[in-house]
Amino acid sequence: MTKKVFLITGGAGFVGSQIAIKLKESKEDITVIALDNLKRRGSELSLHRLKDHDVSFIHGDIRNKEDLESIGPIDCLIECSAEPSVLASYQGSAGYVLNTNLFGTINCLDIAKKYGSDFIFLSTSRVYPIKSINAIKCYETEKRYNISEQQVLPGISEKGISETFPLIGIRSLYGATKLCSEFIIQEYMDMYGIKGVINRCSLIAGPWQMGKTDQGVIALWVAKHIYDDELNYIGFGGKGKQVRDILHVEDLFSLLKIQMDRMNEICGQIFNVGGGQINSLSLKELTELCKRYTRKSIKIGRIEDNRPGDIKIFITDHSLVTQTLGWKPVIGCDEIIKETADWIKNNRELLEPIFR
Repeated sequence: MTKKVFLITGGAGFVGSQIAIKLKESKEDITVIALDNLKRRGSELSLHRLKDHDVSFIHGDIRNKEDLESIGPIDCLIECSAEPSVLASYQGSAGYVLNTNLFGTINCLDIAKKYGSDFIFLSTSRVYPIKSINAIKCYETEKRYNISEQQVLPGISEKGISETFPLIGIRSLYGATKLCSEFIIQEYMDMYGIKGVINRCSLIAGPWQMGKTDQGVIALWVAKHIYDDELNYIGFGGKGKQVRDILHVEDLFSLLKIQMDRMNEICGQIFNVGGGQINSLSLKELTELCKRYTRKSIKIGRIEDNRPGDIKIFITDHSLVTQTLGWKPVIGCDEIIKETADWIKNNRELLEPIFR
C-alpha cells in the first residue's frame, strides 16, 4: 500500500511545525512534508525538531508554483502559511501580504486540484470587520471587558462571536486576504470537487511560538517577564483590559485530526475555532499569570491611543464545531502560560536573541 502524503505549508512556523510533528506521531505509515520559506525569525529552530520526528523539510515558498509542483502527488494539504500580522501592511509594503496570503493560497489550491487532495485551511478570526467588533456592547470590570447580554448585531452573544457575525466592513489587509482566500477555496471546492474545510482560528499559543508585539502576544508576554524586559498596555486608554480567547496548538491539532478523518461529512464547512469564553484573558489577567509562572514582575507602561486594527474584545463562540464534531478545547489558560514559561526557561540562551 502506498503511503499517504501530507503537505504542511508554513511547516517550520509555530503552528505548522507542531501540526507536522503531531501528525507524524499520530499516524503510522504516512509521509509528512513541511514546506517553509524560513522568513520568520526563529522558524529555523524548528528544523532539527522536524528532522528528529522524521518530517521531511523543503525550503520553499507558496508564492512560487514551482516549489509546490516539485513535491509531487499529495493526499492532504494543510495550509498554515501566512503573513499573520495585522500591522504588517500598515507599516510596509502590501505586496508580501497579498502574495503570500492570497496568491500563495491559490497556488496551494491548484496543487490540491491537480492531485485531488483534501484541503484544510487555517483562516483567522480577523476576517470579521474591526468597526463591527469594536461596536460589540461591553461592560468594564476591574480587570477586563466583558460582552454584554443585550446586543444589536447578529452573531454575538455572551459565548462570543459566531460564524453569523456580519462580514461587511474593513478588517485589515491581513483579514481581507484571508477572507478572499476563503471565498476562492469555496469556489474551487464547488467547481473542481476538492474536499476541504475552513477554520477561523483565534489566538493560538503554546511552546515554540516566537512571539512579537503584533503577533504571538502570549509567548511575547511570558518572554518579557523571563528576560526582565518591558511591555506596554497599548490602546483603549492603556488599561490592559482588552480581551482575546486563546487556543493551545495541541487542541487545534486534535480538531484537525478529527476533520481529516471526517472530511466527507464536513466538506465545505466554515468553523470558528478558539478557546472560547472559558479560555479568554485580558492583558491584565495575562500579566498576573505571567507573574505566577515566571515569579517575576516587570515594568508595564501605558499607551492610551489605539494602533490601526486594535480591537477591544474577541471571544470565539465555537458552538458550531462543538455540535458538529464533538470537539472542544481542553487545555486551559494556566496550563498554556505555564508550559510556555517552562519552555522559554529551558531554552533561555537559545531564545533570548529572538525575544529580545
